[in-house]
Amino acid sequence: MASLRNTGLTAWRTQLRKTFTGNSEVPPAWAEKLDEGDDVGYFPPSSAAWAVHGSMTPLVGGIRALLLQALHPGAMAGVHDFSRYREDPLGRLAGTIQWIFTVTYGSAETAKAGSAWVQRLHQRVTGTYIDSRGDTQPYSAGSPDLLRWVHLAFTDAFLASHLAYGPPIPGGADNYVAEWAQAGRLMGVIDPPESAAELAAQLAAFDDELVCGPQVTEALRYIKRPPLPLSQRFGYRVLFAGAVATLEPRHRDLLGLRVPSLGPIPLPVRTATRLVMFIVRLGLGPEGPSEAAALRRLARLRGTDAEANPPQPGG
Repeated sequence: MASLRNTGLTAWRTQLRKTFTGNSEVPPAWAEKLDEGDDVGYFPPSSAAWAVHGSMTPLVGGIRALLLQALHPGAMAGVHDFSRYREDPLGRLAGTIQWIFTVTYGSAETAKAGSAWVQRLHQRVTGTYIDSRGDTQPYSAGSPDLLRWVHLAFTDAFLASHLAYGPPIPGGADNYVAEWAQAGRLMGVIDPPESAAELAAQLAAFDDELVCGPQVTEALRYIKRPPLPLSQRFGYRVLFAGAVATLEPRHRDLLGLRVPSLGPIPLPVRTATRLVMFIVRLGLGPEGPSEAAALRRLARLRGTDAEANPPQPGG
């Protein structure tokens, strides 16, 4: 009986890791290469970005970011027309994770190269969409407005999810927003927000442009019920509920979503979400391959003044 339990646990852990690596059973090559480079990168281990992205709250933040980003019809049109989220949702997830972790844990040159790679992919993402007023507009994934919207939605999602379900952020919410502004600059965002108040103000400026159209409704079906292994589906439902609970009411209303409940009894979303994150952490292990590679690079650089002189914002 014990051997059966151990076999089942091993299989679950393997499948869980494959979910986050695009169905690969081994750590991706790009993660292993994060030990390369001659500087700490933009975010040392003491940074707010390292603390947030190295926790389990991005499990919720990633879902919330997809929900929020979908409300901009230009961004949603690009996903609908060019993304393989229907055929290969895990591959799309793995691509997003690659960029986040490359920028968070990589050297400055690695972060720049990773961002440039994404920008090259964006060059072909062009087309037209129907805006909130019913007019046809052109879109480009590299346009200033869409770059800003995606950065804002990402930053807001990861921040809100960590504030709801994670431990304290070093330096607080303002520090995370200010640090992650560097990721926005690497992607071409001009004057990204550098405080929680600026983040909220820039998000609010998009309110009149947001709409929940047929493409959003279609995407919601995939976001609610992605084709995950049976062993992961209940946990994902809890994480989805956790993401919905952190949305601003105006965004939740636009999406036609409600804070989950069990009849007249509120569902303990916070407790359930933290429990699922804890279980996933047990399955994945305390340290991911990206973080481990970054720590190897830092160990190699130890004894120099690299951490005392990280790259400057805008560099």
